[in-house]
Amino acid sequence: MIQRNTALETRPRAGETEKMTVNVGVVDLGQVDLLVQEGFYSNRSDLIRTALRNQLALHADAVKQTVARRTLTVGLQHYGRLDLERAVAAGQRLQIQVVGLARIADDVTPELALAAIESVTVLGALQASPAVRRALSSRIH
Repeated sequence: MIQRNTALETRPRAGETEKMTVNVGVVDLGQVDLLVQEGFYSNRSDLIRTALRNQLALHADAVKQTVARRTLTVGLQHYGRLDLERAVAAGQRLQIQVVGLARIADDVTPELALAAIESVTVLGALQASPAVRRALSSRIH
């Protein structure tokens, strides 16, 4: 198994964010709006992002331990055509395990993806062409 390590990115760049929907009670929503109105936060999303980061910081040790135990890559992991061709040439199959963003380049064909990738586990987001996603659908967990 080939495991690539690229530079870790902990903050998303523009266009590398995912939308998340949160249902809250009306009292909580009113309190959020009050804090925004009073200038503590610029908008609802700002408060939610701040609260999320605070909770992630609170549980950072548990996340680190789990990442180490499960041999996950945290941040951005990019797989290009050459990476996958090297894996195939070496007779190896990739087990992609990412917390964050896994990106399979647009120049990767479905056939190459099937030959090079054994499994995909992404906690976050997977970016790949629709054809590659279809080809790997049974290997994405």
